[in-house]
Amino acid sequence: MAASQAFAAGIDLSKPYGNKSGCINKNGQEVYAEDMLLLTSEAFVTVASACTFTDKKPQADGSLLVKAQCEAEGEEGQSPAQFTIKRSAKSPKKLVIADEDGTVYGEVARCR
Repeated sequence: MAASQAFAAGIDLSKPYGNKSGCINKNGQEVYAEDMLLLTSEAFVTVASACTFTDKKPQADGSLLVKAQCEAEGEEGQSPAQFTIKRSAKSPKKLVIADEDGTVYGEVARCR
């Protein structure tokens, strides 16, 4: 097992997760889509921002707390952010990504 893989009580980010448009773009920006969500072991990317993970901490409830540096489209520089990644209550194979205020970005499934 590579030490760089993120394992948090079963949250395995060694393969990318995304919604349909996020998975299409997993190897680079191939299509533009307003709803794009892509989660990898190193980053979380949406249509308007890219967040590079700086720290990942497994939590007692099985979720993963992630600290990141984010770049937003049209803005200079990076800003710190914190996300929680947890299993979806509706579909355990999917992951839910939320910011520190609890705002959910969406659900993502493992890319094929």
